Amino acid sequence: MKVIVVGDAGLDVVARHDQAVVHGGDSRATIRLEGGGAGANTALWLASTGTETTLLARIGDDAGGRLIRSELAAGGVECAFAVDAEAPTCCVVVLVDGDGQRSMLPDRGANARFRAEDVDSAVLAGAAHLHLSGYVLLDPSSRPGGLAALAAAREAGLTTSVDPQAAALLTDPAAFLDDVRGVDLLLPNTDELVALTGSADPAAAGALLEIVGAVAVTTGLAGASWVDADGVVSVPAEDAECMDSTGAGDAFDAGVLSAWLAGKSTMDALRAGVHLGARAVSRVGAQPRGASC
Repeated sequence: MKVIVVGDAGLDVVARHDQAVVHGGDSRATIRLEGGGAGANTALWLASTGTETTLLARIGDDAGGRLIRSELAAGGVECAFAVDAEAPTCCVVVLVDGDGQRSMLPDRGANARFRAEDVDSAVLAGAAHLHLSGYVLLDPSSRPGGLAALAAAREAGLTTSVDPQAAALLTDPAAFLDDVRGVDLLLPNTDELVALTGSADPAAAGALLEIVGAVAVTTGLAGASWVDADGVVSVPAEDAECMDSTGAGDAFDAGVLSAWLAGKSTMDALRAGVHLGARAVSRVGAQPRGASC
């Protein structure tokens, strides 16, 4: 089973601060450089489950891009990258507070210039599934590339999934839902579900089933739910100390996809997603141990 992931690859500058950030002043922090980007995160978590994974992304022709490529390859991910001679590799400043909650200052860099021509149909050969990070669709400059990836996957007979990724960026939910029409699995968190349906109740995802095949919703400490034509199935969260919430949803996606594509039940798919999400929050950085920069 081979999975294609389409999404951002970049570097995360993770600054953990126990006290509130002082505006206009100094705030002590513990700072680390980690691999990041929603696409790269999911790809590495997928690879950690033994799933053959290829990441389709755009990086800069710079040291950051070369470092990312080598780290992904070391983690078992095949890199199908377009290299941009003009834009830098993505970099995100991640502020993590004492409760492990993250706030991000992203510069998508070369990822924002991802385009339809970057989608090589030969990369999809032999794949079973394509997963798309919603950041690609929610940025007007990279949206055509995301739409091209979904279209190419459908033409090749692959199943598809999309993670909306950012409730704050879902300013036109109707347009987003039109973009993902026909996708087999949508993977929002509660905030994204609210942006798309107006409700935080996982059952509200039933309204999306005219557009997508199924919905897997992460509900934080309440766990996760799967919604399809058969109804709603839910599992509780796993206990974990939250060190850094960055990438928890990306890890959840990987767990769900690895189990679902292997033919396991929706309940088992949710449990696999919740398990990887718990692993992700229990460490600093968005990627599996051994895949940090």
